[in-house]
This record gives sequence, structure tokens and C-alpha cells, in this order.
Amino acid sequence: MQITVRLPISPCPRLGVGGPHRPVLRGVRSHHSPITSPLEAPMKVKHVMGIVTAGLVTDALWRRSRAARLRSLPPSAEPLDGTHRFVTAFGVELDGDTRRAAVAYARSEGLEVLDLVPQGLDSLRAMELVRRLDPASFRTARLAQGAGGGHALVVSEDVARRAGLGRTDGLSAAEMDELTARLKRYAPTATDTVVTASIKPVGCTPEDRRAILRRRWLNDLPTYLSGNIIGLGAFAVGAVLSRGWGVASIAAVCAQPYLTTLGTPLRPHDRRRFALCRPVTAPYRWLSVAAALEKPDLELLWLRGEFATELAGGTGRFFEPHRADCPWCGGNRLRHLLTSGDLQHHRPGVFRLERCGSCGHIFQNPRLSSAGLTFYYKEFYDGTGGAEVERGFRLGAPHYRDRARMLRGHATPEAWLDVGGGHGHFCNAARDIWPETRFDALDMSSSVEEAERQGWIDRGHRGLFPSLADELAGAYDVVSMHHYLEHTVDPYAELDAAAKVLPVGGHLLIEVPDPEWPIGRIARRWWHCWFQPQHLHLIPVRNLVEALADRGLETVEVHRGKAHQPLDLTMIVMLMVHRLVPDPNKPWRFEPHRRIRLAARAAAFLAGIPLIMTAAMIDQLIYPVIRMSRRSNAYRVLARKQR
Repeated sequence: MQITVRLPISPCPRLGVGGPHRPVLRGVRSHHSPITSPLEAPMKVKHVMGIVTAGLVTDALWRRSRAARLRSLPPSAEPLDGTHRFVTAFGVELDGDTRRAAVAYARSEGLEVLDLVPQGLDSLRAMELVRRLDPASFRTARLAQGAGGGHALVVSEDVARRAGLGRTDGLSAAEMDELTARLKRYAPTATDTVVTASIKPVGCTPEDRRAILRRRWLNDLPTYLSGNIIGLGAFAVGAVLSRGWGVASIAAVCAQPYLTTLGTPLRPHDRRRFALCRPVTAPYRWLSVAAALEKPDLELLWLRGEFATELAGGTGRFFEPHRADCPWCGGNRLRHLLTSGDLQHHRPGVFRLERCGSCGHIFQNPRLSSAGLTFYYKEFYDGTGGAEVERGFRLGAPHYRDRARMLRGHATPEAWLDVGGGHGHFCNAARDIWPETRFDALDMSSSVEEAERQGWIDRGHRGLFPSLADELAGAYDVVSMHHYLEHTVDPYAELDAAAKVLPVGGHLLIEVPDPEWPIGRIARRWWHCWFQPQHLHLIPVRNLVEALADRGLETVEVHRGKAHQPLDLTMIVMLMVHRLVPDPNKPWRFEPHRRIRLAARAAAFLAGIPLIMTAAMIDQLIYPVIRMSRRSNAYRVLARKQR
């Protein structure tokens, strides 16, 4: 609303009639400089709230497209055969008809894990379920995270045995959520969800809700909770300021449960109340979760003491003496490349990378000792760090399948050994490309044994590859090393082992970071592929091809652009933000004022979200161009054994 005041101009004996000077009234502006009323929102706020309203409606319709694909449990009169177990949450009862129908459905669909979702599941969990689970692809998505209604599960005896299933009734909502996610890993292509009207829904306490979010968001939970609470506050302010669009946005918020579930198998019992009260109850729910108490982490307290003991004598024993020659070619033209700390987990220590002027090989100097390797790998891929690594690995399924496709046109693998296979993510995903191939994995960690129990690999070998090479000789026609060689103490010994294991005509597939990628030189220590202190060797592609040739392995194909991982700018920004306030919950950090530091960490990440999102968008936009180029942040080499 603009306020314009026009005043008549009288003749002025000193200025002249209609002179250039006009009367000036304080608080009133002429039509040449209109003012905006403080009661009217700036136009950009209206635009933002309009976009928010459209986003809310679009999001609800997207969720509905998923909810509509959920199936309802058909009745069955088939008798129970004792081949399945039932797991139920506290307060949930399964009648005989439901048990028979569930087992019959699981058997007819070839399922080993079936999640039974109440038709009347509360609106909040119903909307969250279809956000996290796509019924069209969930069953076949090998690396998808398990998700369900949190009420009842049907589990085959085989999966129950392999997963070590314990208590099966009276579980809390948090325990059901954790079990649902875990069982999906034991039946990656035989897990599904079905809706039934025969289960009466039960609630979820704020304490359980916080435990569920803690498991999903790990140490980012304070940031996640703070972001949602601040987001709700910003939404409320925007709704008040934008008037018309504010009413529309609130209406969209209230309509979301209906837009999501109407005409689908889900009919939340609280839909009307939830929809009408949502603008008021949503902040209350988030604040209740934020205020909920968590059980003390006894394992974290024990680990703090253990790490304190290990660090009591400093970090000197974690390094070998500085060497004067290149471990790749023996040259002595070494120069300093960069110095870095542990930018990912912020363990103590300073690490130095040097480059050989003769062959271009980049290596850590001084290198980690055996004690250092043990210290810096401890609680990283397993233990307290396992869930965080799992979250990252789970997102790599398309990349894993790309690696497996590289064999097409060269060989049809019968037996494949993935060295450094870790938790078996690659082998699990590669079965989509080579379903008839036997996939085994080798690793130093106990994770390879868990991968075998889950069925992600056929067999796990635990130990050092050079030590097991004689035992494995001739057993595999394909050996792969994906982001493994750069972690090893002696890459030559690993290549010798691969040449020993493979028969003539067998193939070796290697993927490693490309130290010749320009971003690595520009970003210096902030490039995530330097990854200190774990990356001991960064090998230029020409060096690797020559080393393979020396061992009778002819390179038949090299992927550079196709091996790119679109993370460079995103990781640079995230590492910088992460560096401002390191995670005080890590067991090797002994910092006072933990709550203040957690709040500061949340604030830093929330402030950095625009930069992180912008970096991620740029990474994705330039990804197609890089894939077609001859350079990237990683490369793959496929070689065939000739002799």
C-alpha cells in the first residue's frame, strides 16, 4: 500500500510560482518516492511463500503417488506351516487370520521379510513411510534402507537365524525401526511392505522418536532438530507477513495428510485431527522430541577412556621414519605437495604428502606405522563409525553398477573376488548386472564376515591379500580393487598377489583416485580424495598401467570421465564447515562444554546449508560434461592376464 500526498503549490514571492522547491512534510513522501507500509509484506516474501505453497502441494502429490502403490493384504485360509516368525511392537496383537494371510502372502511373493503396516497408521508416520519407501522399487533396491510401519514383521526362519533374531514381542517403536532396517540387509531383494486393516495402531513416544532420528541422523541429530524448529519458525513468520499466500501455505500444510493418503490403502485414524491442528501441534512435536532424554552412551564413555590411553604418549609412535626415496620408482627427487590433518574425523596428527619428481607418484611421508594404521582405522568402518560409513556406501549403488558393467564385452565372470570388499556393498549391487556370478570378498575387517551372513557375498575371506594369494590362486576369473590400492602399505605386493590369483585370460579391475585431477591441486588439502591419513599412495594412471604390464597384465580399457564421482565441490564446502566446529561426540575428542559445542556445530551447518546445496547443484550440473571428458577425480583400469 503506497501513501501519496499531493499538496497545492502556492505562489511564493521568494521562489516564484511553480518553482523547483516543494514543501517538505516529515513522514510523508511524494509520488516520486513512494513508501511501503510496514503492514504489507515485501514482494519477495510473497514470492517465497508462493513457492513454499506449491512445494507443499507437489510434495504431497509425490507422496501420494507412492502411497497409491502400496498393496493391501489379501485374506487367506492356508494353515500356518511354522516357516516364519512374527515380530510385534508393544501393544500390537496379531489374530490368527492376519498371521495366516501374512505368511501366505510372503510365500506367494517369495518374500523373507514382510512389514505389516496398519491401515489406520497415524498421519505423521504414514507420511514419513511413503517419503522413505517407494513401493515400486523397494523390493529390488538392494542397498535401500529398510523402512516400515513399526508395528509387525513376518520373518522367515532362515533370515531370523542369520540375523540372530532375539526378542520378538513387546518391542518399542525405536527397536522396531532398527530391526526393520537391519532385516532388509539380510533379505535385500526379498523384503516388502503390505497394508492391513486388522492391526490396531499404537503410538510412538517422543523418546522413541528421538532414538529413531538418532539412528538415522547419527551425530547430525542436533542440526536436524534445530533446522526443523527454525524452519517452522521461519514458515510462521512468512505466513503472517504474506497474508494471502500465508493462508494458502497453511491450508496446504493442513491438506497434506489428505492429499497424501486419500484413495490409497492408508487411512490414518487421526487424519482429521492431525490436519486441523497441524500448524499448532507440529512445533510442539518437534520441541518434545528435542527435549526428550536419551540414554547415556556407555560405549562412548568406555571408548573415550581407551583413546585417552592410546594418546597419552602422543602421536609420534604412529609414524615410521621419513624416507628419502620414492616407494614406486626408487627416485630421490622428492618434493613436498601438501600437509593436512584428519579433516573428516579430526583425530590428532599431522600428515604430509610428497611427490616424486621422477615418476609423479604421490605418497604419505612419513608413512603410518602398524600402530598408526590400527589407531586411525579403529572405529571408522566398524563399531561406532560403521553406521556413518554405511550411510555413505548405501548411496553408491549406481556407481557400483557402473564398475561391474566395465566387464561387458570383455568377459562373462563366473567367480569374482572383490579385494577390500568391506561390507560387501559393491558385490551386492553388482549382482544386478551379473546375477549368475559368484561374488566373494576379502578384507581385514570383520565386516566381510557380516556381509557373508547377510548374503551380500557368497564367501568372505578375512586377512591380507598377499598372505592369502597362494590359497586363492586359480579360484577366480575376475579380481577387483575399488578404492583399495591407495590404502595399502605396498601396492606392488597387492598387484603381485592379483597376478598370482588370476589364471591366464582372467581380468583385474582397479579403481583409484586420480591425483592428476586439477581440482586436487587447486583445493589442496580440502580435496576429499587426498583423504589423510588413510590414503598412503596416489598413483598416476600411466604408472599403474606400466606396473600391470610388468606383471603380465595387459590394459584393455581405461575409464576416466566415466569413473567420476560428483562430490568435489560438495565435499570441499562440507569439510570446511565441519572444520569450524568438529563433532564433540567422537571418542577421541576430549572437549569441555559439549552442549555448547553441539549448538555451535548445528549453527555452523545450518548457516552452511545454502553453500552446500549450491555446491551440490554445481557438482551435478557439470557431472555429464566430466563423464564425457578424459579427466576426472578417479579412474578405472581393466587389464587381462596374458601370461
